[in-house]
Amino acid sequence: MSAEQPAVTRKGRLSAALGDDLSFLLARANAYSLAAGNAALATIGLRARSYSVLALAADGSRPSQRDLADFLRLDPSQVVALVDDLQTRGLVAREADPADRRTNVVVTTAAGRALYEQARVQARRAEEQVFARLSPSERERLAILLQLVAFPD
Repeated sequence: MSAEQPAVTRKGRLSAALGDDLSFLLARANAYSLAAGNAALATIGLRARSYSVLALAADGSRPSQRDLADFLRLDPSQVVALVDDLQTRGLVAREADPADRRTNVVVTTAAGRALYEQARVQARRAEEQVFARLSPSERERLAILLQLVAFPD
């Protein structure tokens, strides 16, 4: 392949090798979506992983750090670091679980709930950008299909 070939041709050749590989396509879509989400969330001092922890804490379910790690498919040490950062910033608090005092649950503070509302708007804007080429019905179908893959059990 010569350096003078148009980008479309190079892109076409590259995509022919992996164009029907679902794992590759999912990883590439995730990378694009994550970059857009992180860029949007950076305007309010968050990243996608911090936003995910904040969102799960803001829904009132009082998740434990283990629950967060399991749901987000992260190593527990990563969740500890994320919660530490959010707690240092006054966005979440750790409280003893009344059912098991050895376990901490993560709850949002008033500042955390306020920032979550702003973050949700930013995340939706990024999502609109990423999925702009899909119709509303295609987006709905994609969400259903991704849920089937992301939550197999």
